Amino acid sequence: MDNKQQLANALSKTVGIEAEELVTWIETPPDPKMGDYAFPCFRLAKTMRKAPPQIAQEICASISLPDFIGRAEVAGPYLNFFANKDTLAKQVVSKVLNEGEAYGSSTEGNGKTVCVEYSSINIAKPFHIGHLSSTVLGAALYRIYKHLGYETVGINHLGDWGTQFGKMIVAFLRWGNGDKEKCGSVRELVKLYVRFHDEAEKDESLNDEARAWFKKIEDNDPEAMDLFLWFKEITLRDVKKVYDMLGVEFDSYAGESFYQDKMQPIVDELREKNLLKLDDGASIVDLSEYDMAPCIILRSDGATLYATRDLAAANYRKATYDFYKSLYVVAYQQNLHFKQVFKVLELMGRDWVKDCVHVNFGMVSMEDGTLSTRKGKVLYLEDVLDASIEKTLEIIKEKSPDLEDKENAARDVGVGAVVWGALYNGRIKDIVFSWKKALNFDGETGPYAQYTHARCCSVLRKADGFDKENIDYSLINDDASAALIKAIGALPDIIKEAANKNEPYLISRGVIDICSCFNKFYFDNRIMDDDAQTRNARLALTEASRIAIKTGLYLIGLKAPEKM
Repeated sequence: MDNKQQLANALSKTVGIEAEELVTWIETPPDPKMGDYAFPCFRLAKTMRKAPPQIAQEICASISLPDFIGRAEVAGPYLNFFANKDTLAKQVVSKVLNEGEAYGSSTEGNGKTVCVEYSSINIAKPFHIGHLSSTVLGAALYRIYKHLGYETVGINHLGDWGTQFGKMIVAFLRWGNGDKEKCGSVRELVKLYVRFHDEAEKDESLNDEARAWFKKIEDNDPEAMDLFLWFKEITLRDVKKVYDMLGVEFDSYAGESFYQDKMQPIVDELREKNLLKLDDGASIVDLSEYDMAPCIILRSDGATLYATRDLAAANYRKATYDFYKSLYVVAYQQNLHFKQVFKVLELMGRDWVKDCVHVNFGMVSMEDGTLSTRKGKVLYLEDVLDASIEKTLEIIKEKSPDLEDKENAARDVGVGAVVWGALYNGRIKDIVFSWKKALNFDGETGPYAQYTHARCCSVLRKADGFDKENIDYSLINDDASAALIKAIGALPDIIKEAANKNEPYLISRGVIDICSCFNKFYFDNRIMDDDAQTRNARLALTEASRIAIKTGLYLIGLKAPEKM
């Protein structure tokens, strides 16, 4: 059981509130001199009809402290708890050594399924830097929920439907001359797409031609379907390279086209329940009562929209996976869209809509500006990763000229630096990607965390083993060791909080805390001490640090190199 949970259980017996609620009240004091854990008593004042300082005094006098807590002290409205360093060291280090890379995992999700929709690229369009956040956020949440015992389903909801495919066919036949070999990459298809829009500004009839070709796709015309499926094949082949670089996988590629035969029942049900209204020829669900714009279900020409497909997808996922949670990792520009879709599901009587969550996030851009596929201004994610690897290799050659496998290390660190850049701050924040910041080996960055892991590995290689069955934990109770143990011990709670808030950055911050504490421990203590018992205890703590760092890095999608 995690430390905060044990403390919450003890507090629950004293104040009569459920431990599950109290655990969220427990704080970490900003200064270790104030204690290892703090319990604010403000919220109890109303129900207990007493001043918070008095409540803190009464709890202090009556609480039965868990074994790992040495003492409790009142500080105004706070009750501060100080850990017994020896007990805490034994509890944390032995747990990490026994559990290995399963450290921080749990069984809380057993029997529950979490669907995570992420990345959701568009067919025949570039996989660019703007897709970074959705891809790495979703992949991190996928791993985090799985670590907590949930059955997770990763869904790449492909953008593989719409009139843009008619445009692509027109462009391919007119300016690609129908040459599949010459146009057999996403980059070539994007050039054609850009040209279509340039030409359509001069000749409006091209848009009519494009609509006619898309109608052929809808009607399952052999020639149109052959090209449509070819566009899809090329795109998935090209993006797989990037997914492989990022270590990202999916369980389902069911995109918009998958739901074409699943939308009519949704439309029929909306009509039966008198939820559909005609507005200028379009079929809408009026949401003005809820201070929202109408949710358009069918355009005036009878065509479906994103909302129609998302309603069908939500119903399909519930029927197929019976999810406990269904997450949509999509940028904040779609806030209104998901509010509308969820409200329509609620009006249709889907009580499970409460389990659907829009995990929104800010935009990623490079220091030189934004993106527009139509205008051809786009920065491919693959190019960003390749450039990061190249820049990292230059740094490694300079800093570690004797490293044997520089290329592999550069790949792990270069890709990790890009992922870390998207996952080190709260997801709603817009990110301007900076090479100088991302590839800094000394700051709160991915390379710094990976280098610290490599440092742990180096120490352990030189030691050539330690006796994990006979550790004298009293020999790692100095301030630097105690701070490191506390940081490692916090990781399981951080992982749970990251899942509860759908915020992987909390794990990034937790990993940095462990790394900074380890490096202080490393410089303050001689790990390879002459005294065998001291050396053994410090090596045990080094191994616990290595495991915790590697686990945290894995959860957010970074490799943990053993040499750098």
